[in-house]
Parts: sequence; C-alpha cells; structure tokens
Amino acid sequence: MRANRLLGSALVEHNLIRIEDLEKANERLLEVLAANQTRQSTVLGILAYEMKVVREDDVLQHAVETEGVGLVDLRNYDTSDEIKKALDVGACWSTWSVPFDREEEFYFIATAYYLSPAVRSFWEKQFGAQIVWYGTTLDVIADYLEKLEAERTSPLAAGGTRSPFSAPTGSKPPFPAAGAKPSAPAVAAAKSA
Repeated sequence: MRANRLLGSALVEHNLIRIEDLEKANERLLEVLAANQTRQSTVLGILAYEMKVVREDDVLQHAVETEGVGLVDLRNYDTSDEIKKALDVGACWSTWSVPFDREEEFYFIATAYYLSPAVRSFWEKQFGAQIVWYGTTLDVIADYLEKLEAERTSPLAAGGTRSPFSAPTGSKPPFPAAGAKPSAPAVAAAKSA
C-alpha cells in the first residue's frame, strides 16, 4: 500500500496526474486489493489502463529524463538461478520491482515504480548495497514474476520428474481422442498456422 500511495503522490507532484484522479484510483485500488487480484494491485495500472489519465510510457520517459534511470526488458534477460532462488516474490509484487542481476557490490533492479521513494528505500535496506535502477513496464514485471512462480511450483523445479511421453497431471492430451471434435480455438490455431 505504501509503495502505491507514494507513487501516486509522486505522479501528482511531477504533474503527471491530477489529485482527483489519484483519489479515484486509490478507491479502485482498495476494491482490487479486497478481491486479492495481485496482478491488478497497482495504482499505476489503474491510472494508466482503467482510467487512462496517464500513459505508462510517459511515466517511464519522465523517470529516464529526470532521474537518469535506464530501461530494461526482462523478457530478453537471462537471470541467474542464484538470484531467482533468493528472490522474495511477495516483495517484488508489493514493490513492482525485480532484482535481476548482481555485479560485485552492485545490484540491478528493474521497476515500474521508480518514482515511489518507498520502493527505492525498501530495496536499498534489503541489500545494503549500491543499486543500479532500470525502468520497465508493469506487464514485464508481472510476466516475469508469474513465470518465476510457475517455475517454482512445477514438478521439475521441486526436484520431481515426469515421463516425457505422458501428459502432465490435469492437462489435456495434445491430440483429441479418436472421433472427438476439435475445439474452436484449436481449429482457429490450425488455420492460422
């Protein structure tokens, strides 16, 4: 909540949004939090994608121009297993930030919430080292975290194994049973291929 509150204040302070818009977004954020929708629990997402009062690109551009933050796309970055294992996913969701690399005493963190002082101070206290900050989008952060969570909960990540020839538990086989009619999405995918 604090990360969201301080980001909203910074957006108003930097004239990127109006206070009235922030108040409406905060009300909506409380609804989203009550529904326990992690990926939507972001005041920036509400302002940019629901209310459309600011563009996420404009917020990133502002951070680049005024704060000297670089940009990174984690979808094209190979994070080490050591960093992935040590990552506190809950803290990443709360701060919309991902530590993605380390070089000697420098940590590299991608964030959609750079303008929130609460986010920066949290990670600075967490690591007690110098941080090189990079801006990125909410989608990039969410995709990265969801992929990491899926890796952590997969049977292979837990040290389990499964036969390469059997379908994972709960999955549909790749081919329909004899005489079964293919689904509409399968037909559309086959046509587009």
